[in-house]
Amino acid sequence: MAAAVTTTTTATTTHLCRGLSSSAAAAKPWRATTLRCGAAARVEGLGRREALLGVLLSTATAASAPVAAVAATAELQEGFRTYEDEANKFSIAIPQDWLIGAGEVSGFKSVTAFYPDQVADSNVSVAITGIGPDFTSLKSFGDVDAFAETLVNGLDRSWKRPPGVAAKLINSRAANGFYYIEYTLQNPGEQRRHIVSAIGMAFNGWYNRLYTVTGQYIDEDGDVDKYRAQIEKCVQSFRFT
Repeated sequence: MAAAVTTTTTATTTHLCRGLSSSAAAAKPWRATTLRCGAAARVEGLGRREALLGVLLSTATAASAPVAAVAATAELQEGFRTYEDEANKFSIAIPQDWLIGAGEVSGFKSVTAFYPDQVADSNVSVAITGIGPDFTSLKSFGDVDAFAETLVNGLDRSWKRPPGVAAKLINSRAANGFYYIEYTLQNPGEQRRHIVSAIGMAFNGWYNRLYTVTGQYIDEDGDVDKYRAQIEKCVQSFRFT
């Protein structure tokens, strides 16, 4: 995917979200940068089961991916800026000093991640999957409570012997055309991860797409209140453009 840089800035490549590659400007000082890339290729839409699997996979470990980012930044308010993806038609507010990485991951049309430079376990990602034309709204998957239970139950492996990851649903609600789901994940012997997700649907002229915005932070982290506030703001700020 070819990208044209309209405002240059020094970029470095680092690792993020356990595998994704990143191309991001140094956090300080920060200058507004706009990258544009071509429209995504047309692909077949997925069915209900495959789409739900995409939501499940968006919370799991991402595979290595080449950088192919779309990024547009602008001032939002003190401490935050707006990231706009012109190709995938969405925007999201992110902390001013967070880094950005994007790429192509097997099973997804696009994955974009946002994360602080020093905290590997706190981040927000936007994963996009295609779904079939018969899915016209989120209600095609059932109401938000049923969707949330299916999602979290699909992640839970605490019942196995030996037990695997424990998933616990905390809250679910529908608002502004999105399903918002809050839950925790904890592998045996590891710290508990708090997950906040927003799931929405949009049509790009070719096919319906399912967007899964996933923010996570460690419950026991010393700066838990700081990262909770940042991540919740990021997830709740997600909009289609």
